[in-house]
Amino acid sequence: MIGGLMAQRVAIAVHGGAGNIRPTDIPPARQQQAEAYLREVVQEGYELLRSGRSALDVVEIAVRRLEDSGLFNAGRGAVRNSQGVVELDASIMDGRTRAVGAVAAVRQVQNPVSLARQVMERTRHVLIVGPAADELARAWALPMRNEVEFSEPATTFWGTVGAVALDAQGNLAAATSTGGLSGKLPGRVGDSPIPGAGTYAENGLVALSATGEGEYFLRSVLVYDIAARLRYQKVPLSQALASAFQERLEPIGGRGGVIAITPTGEVAFYFNTSCLFRAAIDGEGRLTVGTFR
Repeated sequence: MIGGLMAQRVAIAVHGGAGNIRPTDIPPARQQQAEAYLREVVQEGYELLRSGRSALDVVEIAVRRLEDSGLFNAGRGAVRNSQGVVELDASIMDGRTRAVGAVAAVRQVQNPVSLARQVMERTRHVLIVGPAADELARAWALPMRNEVEFSEPATTFWGTVGAVALDAQGNLAAATSTGGLSGKLPGRVGDSPIPGAGTYAENGLVALSATGEGEYFLRSVLVYDIAARLRYQKVPLSQALASAFQERLEPIGGRGGVIAITPTGEVAFYFNTSCLFRAAIDGEGRLTVGTFR
């Protein structure tokens, strides 16, 4: 209790991608490695939230950790396009102000999520793409990737990464980062850097991060559709997730997953694939880590 009032709950959830991987497709040691890393990231993020760090800071830190891991299709572990080049997309959204920063098709910056935040805070724009975004990263002295890394084969099976968080001030935030589709056309941009398609956060409502086949999430504006169901239909989070997938995403052939946090610290995962790499600590302090259903 603080001043006679119950302390604000904090919560965090992260994902490492959804897909149609079966348990027999993953060496047990690799699955354990991915789950252990996700657990470590949420435990670190939860402690930062309890210490008073903002949800915006924590989702950036969490996604940056996932980008640096080499375990997921983001940052170090990103897959290549049809020309054998890594192009990265990311976004971050502040639920308090609904400010958003995003970058797409960047090749040189080490942590696209941090560049996205700088775009949000240091420009009047939302989305900067390609070489111009990498040049901003250099101008702002952000860490750049080692050129040698581009010649090394990607070793990851997993997908897009993301994080959502609720902080001790009741603020929500979300961030998503990806290498996109393996073998994609150069310049292709998916849902991850697009607010309302792959990332959304709004105080008093929900924070969401998506993973899956980006073209379908773009066409259905899926995460905003989930938020709209919560706002206008006043339905439970689980119902909003399920109905958005069933009514918007699946009729056009979309597959993937979403992680969500509400202002009360409720955490939810929804996916229509065989797996979603995920971990969370909800507002009650309960830890969840999983891959398959």
